[in-house]
Amino acid sequence: MAGNTFGTLFRVTTWGESHGTALGAVIDGCPPGLDLSPEMIQQELERRRPGKGGATSPRQEPDKVEIMSGIFQPDGAACPKTTGTPISLLIFNKDAHSKSYNDLLDIYRPGHGDFSYQAKYGIRDHRGGGRASARETAARVAAGAVAKQLLNRYNISVCAYTVALGGVVATERDWAAISENSLFCPDREAAAQMEARITEVREQGDTLGGIVEIRATCPAGLGEPVFDKLDAELAHALMSIGAVKGVEIGAGFRVATMLGSENNDPLFPEGFQTNNAGGILAGVSSGQALLMRVAVKPIPSIRKEQQTITRSNEAVTIKVGGRHDISAIPRIIPVCEAMVRLTLADQFLRQQAMGMQLL
Repeated sequence: MAGNTFGTLFRVTTWGESHGTALGAVIDGCPPGLDLSPEMIQQELERRRPGKGGATSPRQEPDKVEIMSGIFQPDGAACPKTTGTPISLLIFNKDAHSKSYNDLLDIYRPGHGDFSYQAKYGIRDHRGGGRASARETAARVAAGAVAKQLLNRYNISVCAYTVALGGVVATERDWAAISENSLFCPDREAAAQMEARITEVREQGDTLGGIVEIRATCPAGLGEPVFDKLDAELAHALMSIGAVKGVEIGAGFRVATMLGSENNDPLFPEGFQTNNAGGILAGVSSGQALLMRVAVKPIPSIRKEQQTITRSNEAVTIKVGGRHDISAIPRIIPVCEAMVRLTLADQFLRQQAMGMQLL
C-alpha cells in the first residue's frame, strides 16, 4: 500500500504534487442521491487557497475545482446529484514558480521531507516539496466538502478554529467571532494580538506554530472496538496532515495530572455533566460533542540562515527563498475540518453496513 488512500467504505485517494500540472481526489463509496455542485466544494476551497483572506502566502492559486465524474443532474432537479459511482475532482495548478527551487536540487532543507523522501524513494521532487507539500491538502478539502454533504443529511457538523498562535492563547470561546477575523479565532482580542505577532515574525524572516481546536456534533454509537476506535481514527486522520505534530482528544494530556474523580464525566438523567472524554468512551462516540486539538508546527521554510548538508554530505548554510506562509494557520483550519468529516462519513457508513441504528 502506498498510503495515498484514506477510509474503509468512504474511500478517498488524493494525487498530484505542489508544482505538477494538477492535483485532485477520487472518492469511492459515496452514496447516491446527495446534492453536489462545484460551488459547494468551492466554498470550502476558498477558505484554504493561497492568497485568500488571512492566508499569508504570496502564491495566488484560483483552486477552481472541476467535478469530472460521479454526478448527474436529472430533469427538473435544482442541483446535480451523486450517482454512487466514483467522484473524480480536479484542481489545476496555475501559479507554480518551479524555478524558485532550482538552487535546492542538491540541498536538504531543514524541517522538510527532502532527506527522508530521498532515503525512501531514491528520488525526490525538489519543486516545493512535491507530494509532501501542503499543496496536497487542497484535494483533501475538496473531498471533505463531499463528505460534508453526507453528514449534513444527519445534522452532523464540524467546526475548527484557532486557539493559539505564536504564543498568543485564546481564552474566550465566542463562536460569532470565528467568522469575524481572518484567523478563525473565537477570541477577538487574542485574534488582534495574533495578527500583530504574524507581522512581527514576518519582519524577522521566521515562522509560527499554533494550536487548532476542532469541535463536531456526533450521535452516540460511532466507532469500532479495539484497533479502529473513533479517537484512534480521528488521530490518524489529523496526524496525516503534514504540519500536525500532536493530537489531543478531550482533556488530552491534562489527564496525566488529574485524579480519576476529576477525569470521569458524571452522568445524570439530563446527560453528561462534563466532557473530559472529548465525546468518546471506549473508542465509541457518546453523543457529546467531539473535541480535538492539534499542535501545528511552524512552517519550515524560513529566510534565516540554517545549517544543513547536500546530497553528497557536504556542510552548507542556506536561506530558503520562494513564496511561503508565515504559519500553516489559518489555511490548515478547513483541512482539519475535512479530515474529521472524512472520518465521520466513513464511520457512519460502517455503522450502517452493520445494520445498526445510532442513538
